[in-house]
Amino acid sequence: MSEPPVISVMLIVPDAGAAVAWYRTALGATELWNLGGVAGLSIGGAAFFLHQVNPANPAEDSPDGVTHVRVEVFCDDPDGFVERAVAAGAVGSAVVDHQMPWGTHRQGGFTDPFGHKWSVGDRSPLR
Repeated sequence: MSEPPVISVMLIVPDAGAAVAWYRTALGATELWNLGGVAGLSIGGAAFFLHQVNPANPAEDSPDGVTHVRVEVFCDDPDGFVERAVAAGAVGSAVVDHQMPWGTHRQGGFTDPFGHKWSVGDRSPLR
């Protein structure tokens, strides 16, 4: 039986070393591997990747620091996750209740120091 596909993101950052350090401190990420400019990290078993800006390759560049993806995190304690990121320098928005077709969904978020937007909520959309 084959394994199902896995979806992840690679975030383009100006300084991979600084980003690895920030994500480890602010979000409790675990470093899976680090090639010095490209790194694999994991938060609670969910892998994501960092790549230092490489203007010679359009796939590894972030024009003017603009990002085109929002990272979604679903966890048991969205308030604590956002608070930890904000304490480490992210700019955040409070976790609030949203009424959805499946019931109440608690979600807030933050923008990390590298310009990436993160939405953080409870696991209710996954049920």
